[in-house]
Amino acid sequence: MELLSSNSFLMLEKSLGYLWTKQAAIADNITNAETPGYKEKVVTFEEGLKGKLLLASRKAAPVKSMRQVLEGTPFSVTEQTVQTRMDDNGVNVTAQAAEAIRNAYQMRYVMSSISTELSVLNTAIRGQ
Repeated sequence: MELLSSNSFLMLEKSLGYLWTKQAAIADNITNAETPGYKEKVVTFEEGLKGKLLLASRKAAPVKSMRQVLEGTPFSVTEQTVQTRMDDNGVNVTAQAAEAIRNAYQMRYVMSSISTELSVLNTAIRGQ
């Protein structure tokens, strides 16, 4: 059962949660592309996590420290203040559509990695 509680599996789980939240924000952005005054939503996670993981890797118990960082780093949804149109709407639909496709590919990769991890566990349980 250590595989399900490993840092690598937790990272995959957090990555999938981040990508899901990001996809929802992109969908909101595209939906509200014609709403006057709407500000584009941006989800961040990677930037804050990278620095925290680097610091955790230098501590006395890096594996435990990294796990605490993974468990304690939330996703951040913020509004962009960039104005692209006269009606104060900040959504670029073309850029959002491209980002949605990129995000979908990333989700597919993470799901494939999770499937691989679970296949290894399944093989171990069956004793093959």
